[in-house]
Amino acid sequence: MRFLSYDSKFGRLFLKLSYACCLNTLWFICCLPIVTIGASTTALYYTSFKIAKDEGSFITTMFFRSFKQNFKQATIIWIIMLITGALLCVDAVLLYRLHLTTTGTAAVVWTLLLAVIFACMVLYVIVLFNIFPLLSIASNTTANMFKNAFLIGTHYLFVTILVIFIHYAMFFLVVNVFTPLIIFGEGLCAVISAHILLRILRPMLYDPNEEQTENPNVPEKEPSEETEL
Repeated sequence: MRFLSYDSKFGRLFLKLSYACCLNTLWFICCLPIVTIGASTTALYYTSFKIAKDEGSFITTMFFRSFKQNFKQATIIWIIMLITGALLCVDAVLLYRLHLTTTGTAAVVWTLLLAVIFACMVLYVIVLFNIFPLLSIASNTTANMFKNAFLIGTHYLFVTILVIFIHYAMFFLVVNVFTPLIIFGEGLCAVISAHILLRILRPMLYDPNEEQTENPNVPEKEPSEETEL
């Protein structure tokens, strides 16, 4: 039947759902040490971009290739993000309690500081949802990765909001509607997000592994080369 054939729309959709399920498993297992969440998420998006371009075949191989290739920089970025997020949360809780327990001018000051922390948390989320997809397709210094993630996230704010909504929707569905959807979880979120992000990140796509395969005499792109926006 044409409807069930590999080349049909249903066949391609079913294949990508299978990829998403597999990716979710790989991502979850590689996130277990906690410190490897950055490398695991980068590998997840690298593979998801391949799937979005219909180049996903050996997804396990691609996942672990990216995991190994970006492990050091992704781990550094993740630790920075983890510490920053923890500090923002602690500051927000402390300022909120001070706001509740004080009155007059002091309360106004704590409220203003709380607003600043909230603004910082918004910027933090924007960077968080853009930096690992960016790292998966571009080589740059860590400082420029943060800078470019912020610039891309704010310039394409609607896209960033849409990606955040996709993750929130999956969380809501798993918790409140149909828990077995967790088998797709982050894998499906990344695949859907990759199709959206591909439109704005395509000019930056660069896969040194492909170039190395096409011409083995050409050295891989050095991580020190910058691709700044």
